Amino acid sequence: MTTIVFGHPYEKSFNSAILYEVTNELAHRGEQYEVLDLTKDGFNPAMRPDELRLFSVGKTSDPIAQRYIDVLLRTDAIIFIFPVWWGTEPASIKGFFDKVCLKGIAYEETPEGLKPLLNFCKTTVITTSEAPSFLFKPYFEGYMRPMMLEGTGMYNVQWLNCEGTSSASDEYRKEFLSRVREVV
Repeated sequence: MTTIVFGHPYEKSFNSAILYEVTNELAHRGEQYEVLDLTKDGFNPAMRPDELRLFSVGKTSDPIAQRYIDVLLRTDAIIFIFPVWWGTEPASIKGFFDKVCLKGIAYEETPEGLKPLLNFCKTTVITTSEAPSFLFKPYFEGYMRPMMLEGTGMYNVQWLNCEGTSSASDEYRKEFLSRVREVV
């Protein structure tokens, strides 16, 4: 199953158009998928004290985070869709990693470092930004990929960014959506 983690709060955003293309493409292929819409689900990305107490034993007191964990454990491929804000992922996506990708669920600590426990055959990160992609490449390729994604077992990572989103022409956006369908 493919899990789609959607992290944009505005339902008429270009990110929503991307989500629509992704789900249509997966449905067209007859592939099973589940959308985790962090905003619609009411996911709170902030770690509360009671959650932090359970973190080190791979548990959560957040029922939404627990549902997401249950979905992740049935996942073969994952797609993240979100805007780039302040050069990185929005709080909802960061909170997803903090509260869902728990020790004992997504990774374990060893003397050699983190050992991934998930094993996703494909990871796709689709982002939108105003600034050019090269500005964000050090973060996405140098940190997010090795630490957050591959560090938890999200392998075969592909990052696709639509830059200049709000000022882009309709033709550019259509071309980007076509690329999205190809990488999904």
